[in-house]
Amino acid sequence: QVQLVESGGGLVQAGGSLRLSCAASGRTFRSYAMGWFRQAPGKEREFVAAISWSGGNTYYADSVKGRFTISRDNAQNTVYLQMNSLKPEDTAVYYCAADLRNPTGTARSPGTYDYWGQGTQVTVSS
Repeated sequence: QVQLVESGGGLVQAGGSLRLSCAASGRTFRSYAMGWFRQAPGKEREFVAAISWSGGNTYYADSVKGRFTISRDNAQNTVYLQMNSLKPEDTAVYYCAADLRNPTGTARSPGTYDYWGQGTQVTVSS
């Protein structure tokens, strides 16, 4: 079992920045990959970024590449998503997720992740 709790969402103007955090508890944090997903109203949940168990490999959706950075602190059992140059189209509920079966961080489908946080709202105003 893994419990995930996101924080750091909020309202920001276009061009601004936010940092999301996801605190994990339960199984050994450094043994599994982590991902960030988002879901806007009326849309499907989509992949944003993922990171391998060690933090050595990161992956991004094309829509956020160069603007978002995923990182993890295995000593603090926390994964982060630094979001810069935010756009109104980034508005969504953001979820962190744990992939216990593939520690490489290469999974992009929501269905391959085993545990999810409750989500945190990010709203970018124009």
